[in-house]
Amino acid sequence: MTAIAFYHLQRWPLERALPKLLEKTMAAGKRAVVLGGSTERVESLTNLLWTYDPASWLPHGTARDGRAEDQPVWLATEDENPNGATFLFLTDGVASERVGDYERCFELFDGNDQAAVAAARDRWKAYKESGFDLAYWQQTERGGWEQKG
Repeated sequence: MTAIAFYHLQRWPLERALPKLLEKTMAAGKRAVVLGGSTERVESLTNLLWTYDPASWLPHGTARDGRAEDQPVWLATEDENPNGATFLFLTDGVASERVGDYERCFELFDGNDQAAVAAARDRWKAYKESGFDLAYWQQTERGGWEQKG
């Protein structure tokens, strides 16, 4: 059964948290799909992943780049898995009908946006009713993560 982890972003925005989580994904030898809420958001995230840290490199691609099978990280707006990923990252409140096809799913939501928090609670409830293994992670004062509940 897919393990779903909710990441409550309060101190760091998505643009700071996502690259760190993707680095850990790559270090674990996993492939990822990142779903964004719009083409503009996906383009913004792909640009971010090229520039967020001059000492790091996260190979990734989008439909514009093509060759999904060669991309360890695939950024998209469509609910697809063309790179054979086992990890799914959901951003911007995007939902996936394919969560159960992945080993792990990461729900990243803006804890400073009450609508995003309410939507995350609704998704938590739906996942729980479907029997998924759930975890809730909150950012700490020092920028790390602490599992709650």
